[in-house]
Amino acid sequence: MSLDSRPLIRPFNGLRPRRADAAAVAAPPYDVLSSEEARQAAIDRPLSFLHVSKAEIDLPPDVDHHAPEVYARSAENFRRMIDTGVLRRDERPGYYAYRLVMGEHVQLGLVAVASIAAYDSNRIRKHEFTRPDKEDDRVRQIEALNAQTGPVLLAHADDPVVERLLRKATEGVAVADLTADGGIRHTLWAIDDGDGVARISARFNAMPSLYIADGHHRSAAASRVAAARRGRTAAGDSAEYFLSVIFPASQMRIMDYNRVVRDLGGLSEAAFLAAIDERYTVAPSANPVRPERTGVCGMYLGGAWFRLEVRPERVAMTDPVRRLDVSLLAEQILGPLLGIVDLRRDTRIDFVGGMRGLAELERRVNSGEMAVAFAMYPTPMAELMAVADAGQVMPPKSTWFEPKLADGLVSHVLD
Repeated sequence: MSLDSRPLIRPFNGLRPRRADAAAVAAPPYDVLSSEEARQAAIDRPLSFLHVSKAEIDLPPDVDHHAPEVYARSAENFRRMIDTGVLRRDERPGYYAYRLVMGEHVQLGLVAVASIAAYDSNRIRKHEFTRPDKEDDRVRQIEALNAQTGPVLLAHADDPVVERLLRKATEGVAVADLTADGGIRHTLWAIDDGDGVARISARFNAMPSLYIADGHHRSAAASRVAAARRGRTAAGDSAEYFLSVIFPASQMRIMDYNRVVRDLGGLSEAAFLAAIDERYTVAPSANPVRPERTGVCGMYLGGAWFRLEVRPERVAMTDPVRRLDVSLLAEQILGPLLGIVDLRRDTRIDFVGGMRGLAELERRVNSGEMAVAFAMYPTPMAELMAVADAGQVMPPKSTWFEPKLADGLVSHVLD
């Protein structure tokens, strides 16, 4: 089968924990916790998948996290979980329905493996640049395990037929059901009946595109592994697909990704406010400002909150990237007023996920660590898809998806 003719997604023989062990195995994504946080989280949890995804926690604290012995320990721990039966591979290929519940929010998606060829041709669309060093880390991890263990979060345009098929799957007995840290419930159902698999495959393979929400480095690494193995393995090699969880776009929850800056670039607070007023209307607020729509952001400065609304003439409405709130802040305030032009490398700026709340922004400024904080409106999913459709990339730290997927519930072994 040529690469171009491969299906967009396909079923696979998932490697997963026994239902009784699922809660003990499931872990946060590898890039959510620091090594020290992971070390603490894994205390008295010998089955935690953190021993695979962040194996440095089982080595001396001063070890280089990208040293060969870290990947070797990861592979050793992974193999032990398989050999002892903690992880077992399903005999029949199939899909899995995956439901996440966080408070009142519910999302139901599909665990599948997605085509590397579709990723390479941009049918699976990207919206971020990747860093080679982070790609290298994921490549080494995949090669050490001969498996993909961290799923890529994908989105698809809403499809009522897919929704019905997945809801039908949830009528069966779950193969995993647990409530993780933060009160987030993860439930998984196997879909391995021939008719259900065929109908899901047909529906997804007719879709024009999928969108990467989170996991650009994991998907890029999978592409590199596939390219390296191509030509020396069978044409149907499982490395030509990467582990994914795919949700309808309307169910995806993007939270605010806020900004804090260490200084005002030599400006006084009064001069800074006056300069902003040329670009945004500035209104003092007696309460913390959580933006209610695009075009609005909150600012915490000098112990006080302000509501900023961008002046319409400053918005390039026809450009899907430049009209984003995070782009407007960068172009109108961070760059020209504060001299911050490289959000990836400038140490004067930091980013705070919305799960921490506006109180965290106040704390960072009140402590003297930071001089000003900006509370952003969450980037709408439609804007992310518009950027990806245009073949462009979003500014760094534009999206923060919640709830997060769990590592360890399903892995994709490369045959």
